[in-house]
Amino acid sequence: MLPQLPQLRRDQFDNLEKHTQSGIEFVERYTKFVKERSEIEFNYAKQIRNLSKKYQPKKNSKEEEENKYTSCQAFLSTLNELNDYAGQHEVIAENLTSQIITELLRYLTELKAERKSHFHDGRKAQQHIECSWKQLEASKRRFERDCKEADRAQQYFERMDADINVTKADVEKARQQAQMKHQMAADSKSEYSNFLTKFNQEQNEHYYTLIPNIFQKLQEMEERRIERVGVSMKTYAEVDREVLPIVGKCLDGMTKAAESIEPKTDSKQVVESYKSGFEPPGDVEFEDYGAGQSMKRTVSETSLSNSRGEAKERPSGGKSKGKLWPFIKNKNKGSGPEDFSHLPPEQRRKKLQAKIDDLNKDIQKEMDQKDALTKMKGVYEKNPQMGDPASVDPRLVEIAMNIEKLQYEVQKFEGWLAEVEGRLPSKSDPPRRQSGLYETQNSNSSTVANNCAQDRESSPDGSYTEEQSSETQDKVAIANTPEFDDEFDDGDEETLPTIGTCKAIYQFEGHNEGTISVTEGELLYVIEEDKGDGWTRVRRNEEEEGYVPTSYVEVSLETTAKGAMTYI
Repeated sequence: MLPQLPQLRRDQFDNLEKHTQSGIEFVERYTKFVKERSEIEFNYAKQIRNLSKKYQPKKNSKEEEENKYTSCQAFLSTLNELNDYAGQHEVIAENLTSQIITELLRYLTELKAERKSHFHDGRKAQQHIECSWKQLEASKRRFERDCKEADRAQQYFERMDADINVTKADVEKARQQAQMKHQMAADSKSEYSNFLTKFNQEQNEHYYTLIPNIFQKLQEMEERRIERVGVSMKTYAEVDREVLPIVGKCLDGMTKAAESIEPKTDSKQVVESYKSGFEPPGDVEFEDYGAGQSMKRTVSETSLSNSRGEAKERPSGGKSKGKLWPFIKNKNKGSGPEDFSHLPPEQRRKKLQAKIDDLNKDIQKEMDQKDALTKMKGVYEKNPQMGDPASVDPRLVEIAMNIEKLQYEVQKFEGWLAEVEGRLPSKSDPPRRQSGLYETQNSNSSTVANNCAQDRESSPDGSYTEEQSSETQDKVAIANTPEFDDEFDDGDEETLPTIGTCKAIYQFEGHNEGTISVTEGELLYVIEEDKGDGWTRVRRNEEEEGYVPTSYVEVSLETTAKGAMTYI
């Protein structure tokens, strides 16, 4: 009996098949890891870009106006650097995809095909040696069977030859049968010998040539796979390393932006932005008290509370009812008058100057277009084939009209600017305070002029009417009567008459001095109508009065009160 076919090689072949499959799965797992890292980088870059975009200043917003400050500029630079920083993470995601994921996916396809080919060859060789082994076993079994049959035939012939009762013909037949069986056994032996030689050769080739070659190819395949994974891992690190210099520059840019912040410069810009241009009041003079004499009312000609005349103030209660319009929030900030008279003098001057500069730029643009068209017309006149000179005339007329209109606008704004600059206090002028407003009739005339001028400057819309002037004169005249002196000695100001009623259509919170809070639907008395500045003076009772926005109330003036006001 021949031994069974050795299973050692076959078992190792199966183990190698399992090992190589595990190697492929490892490459697939690593590829999936890189893919997820790429997705993380892409999503991170997207979120960083969205964050940078979210905090970018909106156009025509308060944030855009604040960009003049170094801290805001530094933050804007940081956002821009952050956007570039996000771009580097996008580069990482793209390089991971192109240099690792795409390459590994293609390599996996090739690796699977190569592995399949090698194991196909291995299985084919294994099947061939097993088939040869089966043929050898079959020839061996035939040889064994034929030998046994030849032995039985020889014993039968010898038994027949020794038996005297058997005929000679039967003995001859038994002899021929035994010879035939021996011949078959000899043929089977020869066949078995040939199969054995063939199998040994094939087995030798199988275990020393075919299988070693397949194992060698599998080994090389595995080494290439491991090497490829190593290269991918190195690339994985290099992809990050390549962007580090640019990321470092982004971070350096952020640091540089932070170091560029200058607190003193920002503070100076705030001062320039909100500098009002009002002159500080002068010193208050000492006034002695005499028996039978009343103290004089002292007021600064530059005091904001005097902007609508001291006759409107109520000293009782220690709270002035005068309208401090520079400290009242502008409800219509974006729709102020054309001459910016709703702004303090310094801010008004800046706005007017900026408007003039913009108009001059527009004029220069129109002039440049005019020069260009004039040259074009000259070319057409010299070379009629290039164009009709008359075709340029309508545009020249339109530009001339635009220039004339812009120049008119410049003159208008320059006039307002000259008016503002004439009112702004000079640095060399000493601070002044007007006192003794009610001393003599002569001082009354100067008080009227000062109050008129202040009314013109302090009114939010910059308007000035004769009605205001006459109103001030009336109040000064009343102030010089003995009755006024008596009332002032008592510390009470005369009560203004009611000229109509009003109904609040909106709720108004009067947080600023000089204003009064009203609720929606509340009925109030009107004691002073809107003078064009958007404010109406109302009274709730003898102790509560103040200004409310005219647009917040519905006013009904009495017929007798629509002319000149009468004071009691």
